[in-house]
Amino acid sequence: MDICRHIRRGARYWPQQPAVVCGARSVTFAQLDERSNRLANALIELGLRKGDRVALQARNCTQLVELETALLKAGLVKAALNARFTPAEAMDVVSNAAPKAFVAGPGFTHYRKGMQGLESVGHFISMDGTGEGMLDYEGLIAAAPASAVNVAVSADDLAVLHFSSGSTGKIKAAMQTFGNRMACIRKVLFRNEGAPRPGDRIALLGPVTHASGMLMQPFLYAGATLHLFERFDPAEFLAAVEQFRITHSFMVPAMINALLQDPTLGKRDLSSLRQLTYGAAPMAPARIREAWDRIGPVLAQGYGLSESTSAICTLTTRDHAEALRNAPDRLASCGRSYGESEVRVVDARGEDVRGDDIGEIVVRGDDVFKGYWGEPGLSAEVLVDGWLRTGDLARMDEHGFIYIVDRMKDMVVSGGFNVYPTEVEAALYQHPAVYEACVIGVPDERWGEAVKALVVPRPGAEAREPDLISHCRTLLADYKAPRSIDFVAALPKNANGKMARKEVRQPYWAGQERMVN
Repeated sequence: MDICRHIRRGARYWPQQPAVVCGARSVTFAQLDERSNRLANALIELGLRKGDRVALQARNCTQLVELETALLKAGLVKAALNARFTPAEAMDVVSNAAPKAFVAGPGFTHYRKGMQGLESVGHFISMDGTGEGMLDYEGLIAAAPASAVNVAVSADDLAVLHFSSGSTGKIKAAMQTFGNRMACIRKVLFRNEGAPRPGDRIALLGPVTHASGMLMQPFLYAGATLHLFERFDPAEFLAAVEQFRITHSFMVPAMINALLQDPTLGKRDLSSLRQLTYGAAPMAPARIREAWDRIGPVLAQGYGLSESTSAICTLTTRDHAEALRNAPDRLASCGRSYGESEVRVVDARGEDVRGDDIGEIVVRGDDVFKGYWGEPGLSAEVLVDGWLRTGDLARMDEHGFIYIVDRMKDMVVSGGFNVYPTEVEAALYQHPAVYEACVIGVPDERWGEAVKALVVPRPGAEAREPDLISHCRTLLADYKAPRSIDFVAALPKNANGKMARKEVRQPYWAGQERMVN
């Protein structure tokens, strides 16, 4: 298969159009094709061969797009480290992947030959030309031929080691194949609503080494321009939408929450924005309504996993509009399956649940991953009879809309009752004094676990524990309401902007023999 045909075609169709922009740096479609050819040839000249892993660590930059494209052309495996990984996490990932080369962006050129865990690395490459004993990225490109690279790959060949954020403990590497990545491209291009078109511009705000990066090749395939942001700043994003006429973006809910607090919202022209997709974490219906009113009728939701390569369910902009008019409860849904993904909600026996019964989401399709790198036992646990077990608990209504209740591991069992933190958080978000909330279970002699909320108040608002607990009890069964609330200045996020629930829980369970769940 030829997964990079669209890069060559883009160089012919739109040679002078920017393919990727980051800060003051811009690379046209013609330049992207040539530079990725040269880089692919340079890596091959260094002795790398199809299936070899190439580790990389950098903050968002145009070079990451060039590098991913070069690796696809050369049949090499991308092993991207999140720029926010700790040194210990980074070394764990590198030693696990055993890459033949390591490409480092500014701030990450401290890696050296001989460091423990880096024994497999034969070539260290620096994007900015710094770093002792490192090869120069630009020098490699300048010296290599620009001829097209024709490394034959099959759909089942490994293309990417996609590392989890590590929020559940050990960092795992999901093996995504060339076929998985091609399925992701098809799914984005063939969706009924919001599909990219030539000349569109997408703002990628999160690390493109993670979820945001899944959209790079699909949008390039369509002839759209990627706008990469080195960091997320609400005012900077709003200004960019107005200046560059951004048409699409992808955000985690915490980013939308920050947008709603920014004083420049309402002062910028956002009329070019056709679709703002959110995902990677639940978003409270109250926040969805506020965002729809203040940002515009452009929201869409995607639900997926690293193990599914792309979104497997979508709550479209049309679904949002219909929910706001006639079915407000549907705002709590992550949507319906789409594209080639087949999605079910099943019980412990693997049978479809009915009505309001809760089960586990399972999925199969061309975008489901190959398994975890070096973890055959763990792979066998999640890939069962051709279905990927997601670990997400949900119910499905008669129209096929799926309502995620929570992660299996996050469920609180209090007095024999199951309490799902996201349901309690959704209730808290309906109170005007709540900016952010995280609900956990804490040790309790009587109940086993008691429901606790940690709340960040809105600036200038007065939040009181009795008021918030009473508010929750008007919306939820008594046993679901928090028994206590701690007010905090901020809540921890993991490397990808998701709430770090495990980190929130840890202090309350210190000294306990086990984490009751």
